[in-house]
Amino acid sequence: MSIFSRFTDIINANLNSILDKAEDPEKMVRLIIQEMEETLVEVRTQSAKLIADKKELGRRIKRREREAEQWEEKAEIALSKDREDLARAALKEKSNADEEVVTVESDLEVVDINLQKLSGDISQLQQKLVDAKARQKVLTLRGRTAKSRMGVKRQLHDVDIDEAMNKFDRYERRIDDLEGEIEAYDLGQRNLADEIAELESDDKVDEELAKLKARLDQGKSDAADAGTEAP
Repeated sequence: MSIFSRFTDIINANLNSILDKAEDPEKMVRLIIQEMEETLVEVRTQSAKLIADKKELGRRIKRREREAEQWEEKAEIALSKDREDLARAALKEKSNADEEVVTVESDLEVVDINLQKLSGDISQLQQKLVDAKARQKVLTLRGRTAKSRMGVKRQLHDVDIDEAMNKFDRYERRIDDLEGEIEAYDLGQRNLADEIAELESDDKVDEELAKLKARLDQGKSDAADAGTEAP
């Protein structure tokens, strides 16, 4: 079934209103564009036929005008030969040719009017078609965007939130364990260094102690020697 019953329906149609009421705007705009293009072809075909008719009418007018001139010349020749009867007959043919010229000119005027109307209709239809195609691009873009967003929402809906959180908790626990191991390693390293430092400190103490003992022993030895030498 045709969306537009007449050409004037297309020209007067409110595209936005039609699409707003449609269950499937994308499908509807495709059908509208298709019918507009088909109608445009039909209108252009009519225009081409009228142009051909106009040319044919123009040729008929020129042909009948020449015939009228020729009959007038023949009437003059007949009168010059005193053949009034032939002159009258020639003038009658001229009159018929003149009358046909008037009739064809009237037909030609009607064709011109129709051509002008069709030309205006074609311009309006072309503009409507441009608007429809622009609206189609918008609808197509909106449709793709909506489908993309729906796909994302479905993916998010399919994800098990609790499982995702559990995985995150396990991952966080694993990080805590690694950080604990690092801290324990650093702690062990610090204790070992402290023990080595303590050993070094003990060596110094032992060395000082040995020196002190040596001085004391030397002092006692000197004192004993001094007592022995006294009378």
